[in-house]
Amino acid sequence: MRAPLLLLVVSYAIALIGFVLIPGVNEVGKTIHLTFFQAFYILSYTATTIGFGEIPYPFTNDQRIWMTFSIYLTVVAWFYAIGTIISLFQDPALKQAITAASFKRAITHLHEPFYLICGYGETGSELVRALDKNELRVVVVEINQERIHELGMTDYQFNVPNLCADAKNPDVLLCAGLNNPMCQGVAALTDDDHANLAIAVAVKLIKPELRMLARVENDVVAANMASFGTDHIINPYKIFGEHLAMEVNSLGTYLLHQWLTSVPGDIVKNPPAVPVGNWIVCGYGRFGKAVVKSLQQENLNIRIIEADPKGTNCEACIVGSGVEAHVLQEAGIEDAVGIVAGTDNDINNLSIVMTALEINPNLFVVIRKNRRLNEPLFSHFNADITMQPSDIIAHACLSYMVSPMLAAFLNLSRMQSNSWANAVIARLVMAVGEKAPDTWGVRILPTHASAICQLLEQGHTIRLQHLLLNPANGTEHLAIVPIMLVRGDEKILLPDLNMEVQPGDRYLCCGEDSAKSTQNFLLNDMRNMSYLVTGLELPETYIGRLLLRRKQH
Repeated sequence: MRAPLLLLVVSYAIALIGFVLIPGVNEVGKTIHLTFFQAFYILSYTATTIGFGEIPYPFTNDQRIWMTFSIYLTVVAWFYAIGTIISLFQDPALKQAITAASFKRAITHLHEPFYLICGYGETGSELVRALDKNELRVVVVEINQERIHELGMTDYQFNVPNLCADAKNPDVLLCAGLNNPMCQGVAALTDDDHANLAIAVAVKLIKPELRMLARVENDVVAANMASFGTDHIINPYKIFGEHLAMEVNSLGTYLLHQWLTSVPGDIVKNPPAVPVGNWIVCGYGRFGKAVVKSLQQENLNIRIIEADPKGTNCEACIVGSGVEAHVLQEAGIEDAVGIVAGTDNDINNLSIVMTALEINPNLFVVIRKNRRLNEPLFSHFNADITMQPSDIIAHACLSYMVSPMLAAFLNLSRMQSNSWANAVIARLVMAVGEKAPDTWGVRILPTHASAICQLLEQGHTIRLQHLLLNPANGTEHLAIVPIMLVRGDEKILLPDLNMEVQPGDRYLCCGEDSAKSTQNFLLNDMRNMSYLVTGLELPETYIGRLLLRRKQH
């Protein structure tokens, strides 16, 4: 803008000086000169093509000649300046600079805890949706501008600050709020393992105490992440293999896990029982290897079909893609109970399953879905289990982000019996219905539960059931189920409602979002909490409470 601005200034100055120096004539024929103010006023409405008028007296021919010259001079300068301004605002670099400045202001004004999500693909979008429903703020960095546009068109209850940039750049992470005290953690969810590694390394070097979650599919990259102290390394294929084995051996535990890590409000379908017998796995890549390892641990007989045995190090397998009927028959499709279509091509996976079902219609079908845009094809097909990496990663991240206690609870639940998991599910269904519940933590600290702490200091006995009472009724419980108590180093699953509450206790609760809000209000409202615990209603005024305290003493 320097050249057009200088041209405007110079053209105005030349025209202005000419108007002042060229003499005019008043109504009595006396020679006069325009003042600088009069000259600037005339030039202002003339150069901007707003209008024209000869003031304070009609112009002489010399003045009109100069006016003509000034019009062409200043109008051309304005056209040049306006054209430059339009070109400037179309410049991608300027747009990026304006966007970055706006992004920085949004991060500066973010005074709530938030998570930094690097990558807004299928996994990132699912995780942002889940965190938004859990009332957790997020900041997104994505290198693909189309995905940023998709984020802008998605309706979230909270504003999601976003920046189109490469998250591998440490300056971008710092710009996105890495050093902001409100930042609770970073999730590297791009589809590039090395990019996720670079993000994890940068975060652990800049802010080692920050929680770091990273998606990875390559074992070597995963080991590298672990060496830098990455807190949670999430391999979707390994997790799916573990979940599949859990479905074979402990269906109730699997359902409980799915229920607690789903987006609140979503309906979680009951998973089908996985049959025991001969299984065929098509594709021995990272996904196929994880499935084979998990199924073999359950003592199932596995037959593998692989198109590239040398490339996948498959020693005992049948060569083929699985779409050929004779290859499936060679693998023993007639006497198999289940088939896993696990290649990295969605169309091939659908073709494998269609061919297999023509030969053996009673097969239990596990199919891998690689791209979310193929959802209509897979939903129409309706396999017994459809594996999508993005959903698995999002659920795993959610269990770590929503509440640190949730991940601990899920680990402990895997050690319990299947009947125990079924009992927990039944208890949750009775309290909150069949939709996935919200999950949150309750801490008995003055900053989180001031009313409880005050009552404990006064010597009152408070039981766990008091934290669940509905203040509108006083006898009914809110739609909340406490599923774990952490007291010091001790973790108690499904704590008894008659247990006494102690300062420093931490409870993991599940329930409806409205019940969560009511409980949070109740824990910090002395008047209502005192009535529920003691049965005595506190006066509403300060003087009334002061008189009550004197009477008690």
